[in-house]
Amino acid sequence: MAYAAKYLEKTSVHFFCICGDGEMSEGSCWEALLFAWKHRLGNVTLIVDLNKYGQSEEAPHGHKDGRMKDKLAAFGAKVFVVNGHDVGKIIAVLEKVRKTPGQLTAIVAKTMKGKYFTEKIEDKPGWHGKPLQGEDAKNAIENIKRLMHAEDAKLEPVKPQKLTVKDPLPTFTVPELSYKKGDKVATRNAYGTALVAIGKQSDKVVALDGDTKNSTMAIGFAEAYKERFAEAFIAEQNMVGAAIGMQARGFIPFASTFAAFHTRSFDFIRIGSISMANIKIVGSHAGIHIGQDGPSQMGLEDIAMMRCVPGSVVLYPSDAVSCENAVVLAANYKGIVYIRTTRGNTPVVYENGEKFEIGKSKVHRPASGKGSVTVVAGGVTFHEAMKAQEELKDEVVVVDVFSVKPLDAETIYSCAKETGGRILTVEDHYKEGGIYGKLGFNGDRGGVWGDGGT
Repeated sequence: MAYAAKYLEKTSVHFFCICGDGEMSEGSCWEALLFAWKHRLGNVTLIVDLNKYGQSEEAPHGHKDGRMKDKLAAFGAKVFVVNGHDVGKIIAVLEKVRKTPGQLTAIVAKTMKGKYFTEKIEDKPGWHGKPLQGEDAKNAIENIKRLMHAEDAKLEPVKPQKLTVKDPLPTFTVPELSYKKGDKVATRNAYGTALVAIGKQSDKVVALDGDTKNSTMAIGFAEAYKERFAEAFIAEQNMVGAAIGMQARGFIPFASTFAAFHTRSFDFIRIGSISMANIKIVGSHAGIHIGQDGPSQMGLEDIAMMRCVPGSVVLYPSDAVSCENAVVLAANYKGIVYIRTTRGNTPVVYENGEKFEIGKSKVHRPASGKGSVTVVAGGVTFHEAMKAQEELKDEVVVVDVFSVKPLDAETIYSCAKETGGRILTVEDHYKEGGIYGKLGFNGDRGGVWGDGGT
């Protein structure tokens, strides 16, 4: 949100983020600090509650505020240490923060867990998440009341000078395409082209990348709209976190990296789904098709991950035309959309004016119009299935799945009936959770052809 406010909205709002000292063991906290320092986000202040304890034992640094201060300073923050129980000193530190414009700031608030409750629990372990009962609760409430100057005191928050209403999100259209059938174009390249095209249609479109923009091809957007592109580096959790913040400010973020690396960002994707975030996730270099990049780079579980996110849409385009359509469909969909793209070049199959829809697939029948087996595929394996159709003549009906979630179950079911119930999935993904898994355990029918099949 701080990035969006500074660079996209160009407003002077300031953000405060409160973290516990136990939480500061999370790598994503330090990813965010590095991002804030690199992008000179002087409009954000981190407040660390240094109360010594995590959930089950002491946090790594205990009550050693000097160590926490040094770590935060090493990430470029101007750090203030304060007694977290002294309201006057806290206000004084916040004033210092206000007078430190243009620099990332952090406050280490040294506190004592259970302070002012009772001696039984003050600065004692084992009370995390446990409600006080009976006399313990009564004594704690009385102690807190004694600290109040006026029980009926009212707080009057400062109202904003101007109420800003977010503009409605725009509707995007597929640009005029000029591909030629048979030309070989990688879907990752088509993604980059489409991203620039919708970026031209609205300045609400923003992009982030995990230091792979010259591979995911988000680089075209970065060059065309530098002010709307945020380099997140190899910190995929924070990349998605920043995307969630940007959509909260009214933007439409596309966050890209290799499909395999979204296993790191998945924690933030699932949290984003809880708040119904409007983000678009792009995973390139999917599957074993990438070959020489090696197994550590091969995304073979990404469809399974993204399918299980509540309310998500999963699109798997097979050529440049379908990929450009997928980008526009994603931009127009309110929610989480995952687009799976491929490194290698694949033939353009569809006419430039072909229409695509979320929840719909494309059927390619042999010359005879009939076949003895239905092959369901997507991406690179769709092209292998088409080769099989050509070689086997009238034997193969090919379904280009395009929309893995929601699945076009009716079309696939119809094709399966036509081919005597014989159906085969071919995919560059683990069997569990991919196209096979979606067919075998489709929620609409319990299974397209019964028990899951092969």
